[in-house]
Amino acid sequence: MKAIRLSLALLLAALPVASFAADRVVHLPFASVVAEAEKSGKLDGSVKFYLAGNTPAGKVEVVKENVDVSRKTNGFGKKDQESCDWVLQSVLIGLQDEAKAAGANAVVDIISNYNGAEYKDGEKYECRAGFLMSGVQLKAKLAKVQ
Repeated sequence: MKAIRLSLALLLAALPVASFAADRVVHLPFASVVAEAEKSGKLDGSVKFYLAGNTPAGKVEVVKENVDVSRKTNGFGKKDQESCDWVLQSVLIGLQDEAKAAGANAVVDIISNYNGAEYKDGEKYECRAGFLMSGVQLKAKLAKVQ
């Protein structure tokens, strides 16, 4: 009985260390996640998404600046790509909802902004994948494109 308690205590003490030790920064393709979210119906296609460095064709009128959406999801037992793509879809749904509420049809100048650390890439987004949780935080502008 004493050995079981000791083993359990050591396991519980190691869990926080394991969760921090496994935290990684990963950069993954953005466009494929948007396409999959539209295909599955999670995004309705009425709002288009443009990472920083990619400009939509037409006149761009920014209606709201510095929109920040952050989400986390359970990463336990999942591959980084799987949990990160899932949480990115959640962030995109949040951005789509905010864009619609503001009368915008595009989200432009999207950058990863996890805890204020900016990452700009025209093709990839940043995800923080860990033993227990994965998270994505994006900062962008809402715009009307004509």
